[in-house]
Amino acid sequence: MAMISPPPADEPLQTLQAASDLLRALASPVRLGIVRELADGGKYVHELVTALGVSQPLVSQHLRVLRTSRIVTARREARETRYRLTDDHVAHIVLDAIRHAQE
Repeated sequence: MAMISPPPADEPLQTLQAASDLLRALASPVRLGIVRELADGGKYVHELVTALGVSQPLVSQHLRVLRTSRIVTARREARETRYRLTDDHVAHIVLDAIRHAQE
């Protein structure tokens, strides 16, 4: 197993706060599921509803949290909005956490 080096002990508090905010934004099974689904590419709300088996209002509520945290971006395409991850870093965190929980 590869060792991951920790950040320096003198890491600025604001960086640690930003990391804490990121983890707090991910602290929901539905939000983890959304990120897992978006790791494969952009999706519409109805696709997330089907994949996660939860209601559309619930998915929309969690997407709002992820958008506010800048984890997810939204782009209007015709009559629907397509959601994507802002970058792949968060997908790695979530997918690693899911794999770890399965061990």
